[in-house]
Amino acid sequence: MAALAACTPQDAAPSPVAANAGSEVPSATPSATTPSAVATEAAPVEPVATGTASSDLPSSTAPSHSVAPQHSLNDPTSPWVVVNKHRPLAPQDFVPADLVQPGVRLAVSGEAALLNSTTAAAAEKMFGAAASESVILTLASGYRSYSTQVATYNGYVASTGQAAADRASARPGHSEHQTGWSFDIGDGAGACSFQPCFAEQPAAVWAKANAHKFGFVIRYPWMFHETTGYFYESWHLRYIGVEAATDMAARGIATLEEYFGLEAAPDYL
Repeated sequence: MAALAACTPQDAAPSPVAANAGSEVPSATPSATTPSAVATEAAPVEPVATGTASSDLPSSTAPSHSVAPQHSLNDPTSPWVVVNKHRPLAPQDFVPADLVQPGVRLAVSGEAALLNSTTAAAAEKMFGAAASESVILTLASGYRSYSTQVATYNGYVASTGQAAADRASARPGHSEHQTGWSFDIGDGAGACSFQPCFAEQPAAVWAKANAHKFGFVIRYPWMFHETTGYFYESWHLRYIGVEAATDMAARGIATLEEYFGLEAAPDYL
């Protein structure tokens, strides 16, 4: 049985339709097996009333100290938006208005080299701090448009069927990469990119220990696939802000689902 992977390659998809020119989406090699995924389309999640995230967070799972400002869990422009197999983007074809290319070492070009401006600024600080400790990070995959995800996912469906596609590629509108808040890192030496062994490379080891200082979390941590819907991706970082990321690290909370008191999302609804 195939394993779940959140970061799947456009060029590795079986017979994909054409995607946007210049988009490059890397491959992920999963490290374990997974239960079969439900093969039905998930209905879009309607945005709830926004305001502060304190209305979204049950008191039992709220951060241990006040995180200001509070953010929506549904608005894709929010650093706290949670996207998973139960929570598609709304609108599903969302495009960040502030995409920029960060001043970091790039392993990709085109749209994959872009992040939203807040994530880009934080990435520049993090990459610089890593370099000061002789650890070279590369940006291996950033923004991924809805049309790119459509092409990738439809290629898998056409070749292997929907159930298998759901184990190999995020459905369009369900990818964190589309928000601009997430990106994948590579190691400067180029070893083990998007493979389980990447977790042992200097870039991954450094990021696991330090990413929270810059507002990032490892979005798909080890052995939490029944919560996040994806197996361990030591390369996939997600920006949520320094206070929230540091609070998660201090409290030993591994997933956004747990931190924000949301249900687990191992499969599509």
